[in-house]
Amino acid sequence: MHLAQQRFKLRVWITSRLWAQVMAGMVLGFGLGLLLSESTGVVPPEIAEVIGLWLALPGQIFLALIAMVLIPLIFSSIVGGLVGAGSGEELRSVGLRLAAFILATTTVAATIGVALAQWLKPGVGLAGFSVPPGEPGPPSKTGLVSEMPDLSEPSTLPNLIANILPSNPTASIVQGDMLAVVVLALLVGISVTQVQRSRAAPFLALMEALLSISMNIVKWAMFLAPLAVFGLMAQLVMRTGLETMLGISGYVGAVLLGLAGLLVLYLLIALIFARVTPWRFLKVAGSNLLLAFSTSSSSAVMPVTIQSARQLGVPDNIANLVVPLGATMNMAGTALYQAVAILFLAQLAGVELTGAQTAAVIGTLVASSIGAPGTPGVSIAILINVATSMGIPVEGMVIILGVDRLLDMCRTVVNVTGDLVAAVLLRAVGQTHTEIPA
Repeated sequence: MHLAQQRFKLRVWITSRLWAQVMAGMVLGFGLGLLLSESTGVVPPEIAEVIGLWLALPGQIFLALIAMVLIPLIFSSIVGGLVGAGSGEELRSVGLRLAAFILATTTVAATIGVALAQWLKPGVGLAGFSVPPGEPGPPSKTGLVSEMPDLSEPSTLPNLIANILPSNPTASIVQGDMLAVVVLALLVGISVTQVQRSRAAPFLALMEALLSISMNIVKWAMFLAPLAVFGLMAQLVMRTGLETMLGISGYVGAVLLGLAGLLVLYLLIALIFARVTPWRFLKVAGSNLLLAFSTSSSSAVMPVTIQSARQLGVPDNIANLVVPLGATMNMAGTALYQAVAILFLAQLAGVELTGAQTAAVIGTLVASSIGAPGTPGVSIAILINVATSMGIPVEGMVIILGVDRLLDMCRTVVNVTGDLVAAVLLRAVGQTHTEIPA
């Protein structure tokens, strides 16, 4: 009887907590992925690939549902957040502080990545690696490599700044250009604050309704989250296998060590400046971070991140403004990963970078990471472009592509953590007499 009661309590506990369901899905998916991997030989690789596609179907549906409402959700959230942010002076203060936070943490992250790679030298032991003749170079199947600007051209920066403004908003929305959507939402939101309230009321009512409808669809999608995590994890482990990860454990370890250090730094910032303890932060954001880990997309989990920020005491107007901006522009974890990867490629090819070149790598990564789309695979496009602009051979990319998805999952967790810390930090700055719950 006692055992039956314990099982019932466990079932109720799991079904009432999303993070527990997500964690269970991750563990089961990892085990099934190992069972179906090529190393076990339980099923032929062709059949395993088909099984993996079917297992990942709930995850693909989940991501598609989120992607379907992502643009209206981001647009309405930012516009509503700007309108509710208060006076123009308060709005400017929030914007400047958010920009300073993103710039500072991204620079620190890239510096940590460079320092770790120079200290651990993960590519030295693999020196002499080369792509066998006839093999293709790094794949561009992300479809984004050709879209990345050549950062080595002096004339690129003015054009890059000018192109931030969406000349054709409709095309930007159709193409899913999140940075253009964010810029458009910022311009519209600021403009609305300058218009007489009675004239803007119908538009604001439309934005409020659009936000509510989008969040409702996201709530439906969350029912698929545990199944999505299970299938995506199983497919990842099945395709990657433990052998690939163990083969470049030094590189993987350097990236994970850097991301862990950056995560600790974020938690310390939340504790010192916003008085949010690590325990409370992780308790509230645990399921959010697990979902970010499984989807590898800070944009996909943005609605959940907004909910987590609200649970941490962040008001709606700040959460609706900071989180969408952070999901688009706050990519410190990505900058750290790219710093380690570029130094790894340089060590692999036997290229020695001078102090000036290393500083240029940090600066370029900070500039390229801010505004990178928060979707899987984008970092590879940025990495290839930055490495090429620095004269670093990219043939060694074939080594790290096998574990990129795993590292993508880990850095997404750090990126989402940064978005939440920025939200609670700006909430704390905005209050002089009210404390954030500890």
